[in-house]
Amino acid sequence: MANRHISAISVLLLAAVGSAPGAWAWEPTKSIEFIIPAGTGGGADQMARFTQGVTAKHSLIKQSVIPINKSGGAGAEGFLDVKASKGDSHKIIITLSNLFTTPLATGVPFNWKDLTPVAMLALDNFVLWVPADTAYMSPKDYLAAVKAAGPNKFKMGGTGAKQEDQIITVAIEKAAGVKFTYIPFKGGGAVATQLVGKHIDSSVNNPIEAVAHWRSGKLRPLCVFEKARMPYKNKVTATMSWNDIPTCREAGIPMDYLMLRGVFMPAGVSQEVVDFYIGFFRKVRGTAEWAKLMEDGAFNQSFMTGKEYAAWVAEAENLHRQLMTEAGFIGRK
Repeated sequence: MANRHISAISVLLLAAVGSAPGAWAWEPTKSIEFIIPAGTGGGADQMARFTQGVTAKHSLIKQSVIPINKSGGAGAEGFLDVKASKGDSHKIIITLSNLFTTPLATGVPFNWKDLTPVAMLALDNFVLWVPADTAYMSPKDYLAAVKAAGPNKFKMGGTGAKQEDQIITVAIEKAAGVKFTYIPFKGGGAVATQLVGKHIDSSVNNPIEAVAHWRSGKLRPLCVFEKARMPYKNKVTATMSWNDIPTCREAGIPMDYLMLRGVFMPAGVSQEVVDFYIGFFRKVRGTAEWAKLMEDGAFNQSFMTGKEYAAWVAEAENLHRQLMTEAGFIGRK
């Protein structure tokens, strides 16, 4: 009877260990390359390097995560690298809208279907920013000044040409009857720096790329390109929270836009490998540091995997094709 009782306990313990977080059927045997198809300082770069840091701090997995920037060709360098790494279980890539915009604009031989979807980590917002010491207190004030100045007098900065920042800029132009000179930069960090230095007049940067400058009193947010106000109500500055920023729709710009912060890996990997990375990123998202990152950067905290994630990506590709066609940004193949 006692032996039977001990055996039952042993079975339960084995079952518990087998189902515990981290007990994966497959695990990496060497460092994981985390490809960033964008420059340093931007949202994708920050999220990948955050993952590296929090993984090391909490020993979330046995192997290290090594971020590698491959921003050439509006991110094509990174995507083509992962496409060419078929079956490589030790390589992942963080994606942003250039997952869609780069192949559509340039005709580079790449499509998201050349990769294996792993997980949507979050969705990133876009905010219309101006220097804090300007007179513009609302999008209406700013766009009235742009219109009064005439075409191409005001400079809008963004990440890359024919990418998401310029797509949003074209939407603003159509809604307000204005015309900017669009100035492309290599990454969101550079865009924010250029705006602080007043080398440009405005930007449509991600929150995480400009929040430090907002907090320090150098930038002012005018509106956010999401359907509803951001939910974060803790004060970022002495007077404002993310939730205090009106939507651009409230301000008369009829456009919503959220950008994917998701993970893919090469084609030809097994489901066991994909399951490992899904479990790994669930661990990352479960940390207190992740919760802080999400609030600091005002992210939409959507999370998807599997068929739901793939379906979302397919729909997003169609949306970008429509927006880029309307903007005249579709390139020749």
